[in-house]
Amino acid sequence: MAQEYREDPLAYGESYGRSSTGNDQTEYEDGQYYDGEGGDRGLIGDTYRKFRGKYSGQRPSGTIPPNGGPEQPTGLVSGLFNSLHGAVHGLGSELQQRVSGRASTSSHAHSGPQCDNSMHDQSQNRYSSFAPQRNNNDIKWYVDGAGYMWAVSRALEQARESIWIMDWWLSPELYLRRPPIKNEQYRIDRMLQAAAQRGVRVNIIVYKEVTQALTRKYLVPTIPRYLQSLLPRHTDRFSSALTALGLAATFASLEYLESENQLMNPFVPVCSSHTKHALEKLHPNIAVFRHPDHLPDAKTLQSSFLSSLQNLSLSAKTASSLPLDALKAVYGMNDDVILYWAHHEKLCIVDGRTAFMGGLDLCYGRWDLNQHPIADCHPSNLDATIFPGQEYNNARVLDFQDVSHWQNNKLDRTRNSRMGWSDISVCLRGPVVQDLRAHFVERWNFIYNEKYDVRKDVRYSRLIFNQNEAGIYQQGPSSASARPYSPFPQSYRSGHSPQSESRGFDFGEDEGGSRGFGSSDQDGRHHHHHHVEQGIDQIAGALRGRFNEEVQRMEGSLENHQRLHGSSEEAGVPCQILRSCSKWSHGVAVEHSIQNAYINLIQRSQHFVYIENQFFITATGDSQKPVRNKIGAALVDRILRAARAGEKYKVIVIIPAVPGFAGDLKDDASLGTRAIMEFQYNSINRGGHSIMEMIANEGFDPTQYIRFYNLRNYDRINSSASMRDAEKSSGVDFGAAQQQYNDAVELPTDFPSQGDDGQNRGFTMNRQDYKQYQQVTQGTRERQGLGNRRWDSVSECYMLGGADIRSVPWETGNVLEIDAFVSEELYVHSKVLIADDRVVICGSANLNDRSQNGDHDSEIAIIVEDPTPMESYMNGRPWRATRFAATLRRQLIRKHLGLLRAQDPERPDANFEPIGVPNIYDFGSDEDRLVMDPLSDSFLNLWNSRAHKNTVAFGRAFHPVPHDDVRTWKDYDNFYASFFKKSEKGVDGKEVRKVPAKYEWGHVVADNFSPGQLGVGELKDLLSTIKGTLVEMPLLFLIKEDIAKEGVSLNAFTEAVYT
Repeated sequence: MAQEYREDPLAYGESYGRSSTGNDQTEYEDGQYYDGEGGDRGLIGDTYRKFRGKYSGQRPSGTIPPNGGPEQPTGLVSGLFNSLHGAVHGLGSELQQRVSGRASTSSHAHSGPQCDNSMHDQSQNRYSSFAPQRNNNDIKWYVDGAGYMWAVSRALEQARESIWIMDWWLSPELYLRRPPIKNEQYRIDRMLQAAAQRGVRVNIIVYKEVTQALTRKYLVPTIPRYLQSLLPRHTDRFSSALTALGLAATFASLEYLESENQLMNPFVPVCSSHTKHALEKLHPNIAVFRHPDHLPDAKTLQSSFLSSLQNLSLSAKTASSLPLDALKAVYGMNDDVILYWAHHEKLCIVDGRTAFMGGLDLCYGRWDLNQHPIADCHPSNLDATIFPGQEYNNARVLDFQDVSHWQNNKLDRTRNSRMGWSDISVCLRGPVVQDLRAHFVERWNFIYNEKYDVRKDVRYSRLIFNQNEAGIYQQGPSSASARPYSPFPQSYRSGHSPQSESRGFDFGEDEGGSRGFGSSDQDGRHHHHHHVEQGIDQIAGALRGRFNEEVQRMEGSLENHQRLHGSSEEAGVPCQILRSCSKWSHGVAVEHSIQNAYINLIQRSQHFVYIENQFFITATGDSQKPVRNKIGAALVDRILRAARAGEKYKVIVIIPAVPGFAGDLKDDASLGTRAIMEFQYNSINRGGHSIMEMIANEGFDPTQYIRFYNLRNYDRINSSASMRDAEKSSGVDFGAAQQQYNDAVELPTDFPSQGDDGQNRGFTMNRQDYKQYQQVTQGTRERQGLGNRRWDSVSECYMLGGADIRSVPWETGNVLEIDAFVSEELYVHSKVLIADDRVVICGSANLNDRSQNGDHDSEIAIIVEDPTPMESYMNGRPWRATRFAATLRRQLIRKHLGLLRAQDPERPDANFEPIGVPNIYDFGSDEDRLVMDPLSDSFLNLWNSRAHKNTVAFGRAFHPVPHDDVRTWKDYDNFYASFFKKSEKGVDGKEVRKVPAKYEWGHVVADNFSPGQLGVGELKDLLSTIKGTLVEMPLLFLIKEDIAKEGVSLNAFTEAVYT
């Protein structure tokens, strides 16, 4: 019999304020009703309300008024707007379903490993993936960016044949090892240049960001005037005026939407143009593709739009119901134009044998240590800086700006913290790498055929790859691996590439000047499970000889692997590559094998599922449009099976507190973040169909089965007397000296980094402030660790073996100690699922529609089923876990609980090395035993009590939002804005003056503590209770509000972008 359970209905179960009248109205505390009308978001109607509010001085009715429901529009104008609203809003929903060529608006997901929908690739592989499961692989994990990027630097350093990189963003000036001053050669651009000079061929694919809104650039006023001109001559003046008004309203709505909606005309901090040009100028062996081209040129667009309207007879009625093809043309949404979606994979393949993949791009903001220091001020030695220039970033305060000028960082590190970055990636070797190579070649050739073939630039050519169905990968006799290493002639390195030079490992020249492995068909598209049909006779003999050599080489590698790890049966790890892709991204039928695997693993899990992800947007059925992925349904189904059977079953989900990079959540500019938060809460515990509500409706307490958490940390900026005295003695401001340091370590690669004397040229050029400051600080005394870098960060204090924060000294300098403490959310960017400590999915895919549905963002992931047994426990009983899954899960859990020691970037261990050096883990330690059994009461009590204690401490000290005490916007003002937001005051109609915020973002709310040193002691006592970075997710945050405040910039056209 189901257990009867009832908790605070605000957390889950009934939606807040839902009346029992049986209609679709929501009753608010004042007794007024707001008519939701289906819950969809309007476009024209919201425009009407905005215009009406503007000209009548009344509140726009798209928001919930404090003292009553919205006034209903009346009159002739409102009637027209209502007509436009119904027609255009309905088309908007249909439009977003057709953007990717889907004919049906129904959701599509399936629980089994196969997909039988005719619109998809009919692959016979498990989960309908393009690739089968492959055995005998080696794999290791990396938790956070420091170890991962060190390993990547090792691989790039040793590359002899090829480097293939696919990233959402790649920052050429990123240092893979820290501190930068000691690792100048390990900056990405320098490493790729050095590799290219060795003869290595470098191919890079990066996402090309949207840079310009479409309607304002191309269509207005040309198209409205044209449409008006199509009216029949006998049209009466009234109808003509109505038509003009309808067109004006429609295009005004589109213009307003594009100007206000950050995802229609997004500010994306990446600069793919800088990436391309900064790298390609280094050497002709480096080729960079940017994709997709989101918008056509103006002539093409207007031609497409006009041709779609040639047979349209306009009237007032037809003007208010523009046909779908016309609206598609307005947004450029045809087969060749992609406005919304992105390439999101993170992949690096070196020499075709070693691959890196997961959640980490090789870009700014990703490198981090496991203690996640968010302070990086070094008043006694600027050379100790580990986050130079724009690497010292906090997107909540100021997102990346002008990244092509990397040294320009406007974030003051003496006053602001950076944002920590928690992430996961893996390194691979074995047959599965060839599937990643195939994926890269497919994408490269698809983009080449689409936009680079016509350029006839010798830098760009197709890649060649060949695989037979048995999974044996063959290379031609001219492969670099079959000949002694020799760099290209000087003429080629200097930029004069001979026309006949082939890029990669070719069997020979083809007509397209191919790059890479194997062979391709005439249009350059690699078909993953078919033999190459042309040219095979000419190279058959060479293939046989090379095949025998390759078999011998692989046998030698296998023997070496067996010596290290045991027999292939024991050591070989079965892995399968999964992906999300479609026609726009990859030139193939829709594949959503990642979603298929997520659903299947959840359904098959026996005891426990652990999820870390950047987003959590999913549906439990077909009632949460526009969300279509059914991972939420799989979770509900599995939990209810366990609940009805009386089984102990747990799901732990860790996501960011704020899933976007907004500062003040109440600002209009934060709409995108609020929209994502609304969709997430509707997935978790609100809206009537969320996961928790579906479980509660069956009579079970959802918190006994699934819980959600965030991460947060603190630090202290060393703006102590050490900084004050150094500034005074040198006569140089710390910030000025820091800026010159940034300039020096981030010089362009084509600027010689060293002079004839071996000294860094950057520090001998006009760096007087830096040199003068450094000279003075060389004699700085220890000052209890404040003058010798010991306490430049206190992030070790919440980690294993770290000092007690109460014992950390301070000397008052530029600021009081209480004002030097800072806190920020620790941004969760991982994309991992671990089931039963046996199976892992890890990759680039977020848990939302954009990543999971296949026809939106392109993604790559891997499912790992390590057969290496490891004795463990599950709910107090012996349990045979597997090594890869169990060690990864325990490492993550321990990091969040503060049960790992802080890392030193200058003391790398085995977990910093590439594949071939196994992960190390301290089995049997006291800390390991604490987290071994994820279902034990002792572990769950530790996990939840630590999350709660940390949440309470952070809440009192820093007043972070989201927070459970903030349930309305009024609460938000009282809890957060009154302390951290600048205000405006005007007296008696006089000019408004800006009033500074009482405290800076992320700093301690000193009002909560006693004055002076007594208050500092109280604060340190409180901070000493914080262990690790785990905090509870605030499920009650703004639960009494419409978080996103539907309106012009959030409607049926744009909803899918946020999901």
